[in-house]
Amino acid sequence: MSNTTLLLDKKTTEIIKATVPVLREHGESITKHFYKILLENNPELRNVFNQTNQRKGAQSKALANTVYAAAANIEKLEEILPYVKQIAHKHTSLNIKPEQYPIVGKYLLIAIKDVLGDAATDEIIGAWKKAYFVIADIFISVEKEMYNEKENQVGGWTGFRNFTVIKKVKESTDITSFYLKPVDDLPIPTYKPGQYITIKAQIENEPYEHLRQYSLSTASGKDFYRISVKREASKNPVGIVSNYLHDSVEEGSVLPISAPAGDFILDVRDQRPLVLISGGVGLTPIISMLESVVELQPSRSVIFIHASKSIDHQAMRSSVSEIANSYDQVKQYVVFSKPTNITDGDKQGYIDYDWLKKVIPTKDAAFYLCGPKPFMSAINNDLQNMDVSDKDIHMELFGPLEPISK
Repeated sequence: MSNTTLLLDKKTTEIIKATVPVLREHGESITKHFYKILLENNPELRNVFNQTNQRKGAQSKALANTVYAAAANIEKLEEILPYVKQIAHKHTSLNIKPEQYPIVGKYLLIAIKDVLGDAATDEIIGAWKKAYFVIADIFISVEKEMYNEKENQVGGWTGFRNFTVIKKVKESTDITSFYLKPVDDLPIPTYKPGQYITIKAQIENEPYEHLRQYSLSTASGKDFYRISVKREASKNPVGIVSNYLHDSVEEGSVLPISAPAGDFILDVRDQRPLVLISGGVGLTPIISMLESVVELQPSRSVIFIHASKSIDHQAMRSSVSEIANSYDQVKQYVVFSKPTNITDGDKQGYIDYDWLKKVIPTKDAAFYLCGPKPFMSAINNDLQNMDVSDKDIHMELFGPLEPISK
């Protein structure tokens, strides 16, 4: 990557660095405007961008964070490589192509000019044009490697492949699992515990396809994939795909999906105690990790903590209990915020610092967290207060990549 940054001359680099304070102040306004004009002029790209996240502003906020990080690190872009790889996993799962980058660049530059007005001189726009295409080349290069890896692995593919729903199982009041096997009956690639796939939902009367990423909710090595989907309360726009899956997709239905992706993965080289903490449907990648660790690391101590509204909302209750009862290495705790009975669960209310200190015997462990953003922030803060090292806290956040408060 350092060779790529040499393409930027000193003057261009200085101009980009000088715009960092402006991006900090106006970044989100620029990216909101960018998405508006991009999709107005290229409606075919609406299938790529989650329209719910567009309406909530999460997508524009995530892009603003990326642009800001790139500008702040323009002289040492290797510093943002981990973030590039995170986004590249999302991009390859969505089947983003190199030819889409110039389109994005065109409208990002227009948005910068429109929002900043006269302050965005030709010199500044020219510098940003150079910088954008250097950064785009980095993404394209990383994504090319990922596409090659996907295609060349046993059973691998790129783009979307048709899978049949062979089984549909109601796991709780609002979560249903879908078991998927390839229509062509050829092998499927293994995946790492914690990864996800993208579903292409082709919904009747919808003007464009919807792409949604769902964690794989069982250990790898089977001849099927499984996702477990929470039905969202609102059908449109928030839950249009989840409600489609629950209401319209049955056993025998065919769904196009992308190959497994994602970097929120269990490190099976680490032998230290493992703490798995999930909230609600954040359980799905955590279940894959739990099933994997008892198979691959039978001597590794595991603490499994799950927070849910009530026993009726707790998905996969029996399978998790069976694992905990069958493997001495696993200790399970369940927390209910609104328990049906006062005896339900190991704690009523919410996970808090004092309780975590009681059930987690050491801070020298690997922590994996998944759930809604407020849940993630609260648990992360508790672990920080317990002096758990940042490098030992691994998190998966639903939706576009955003920073979690430290």
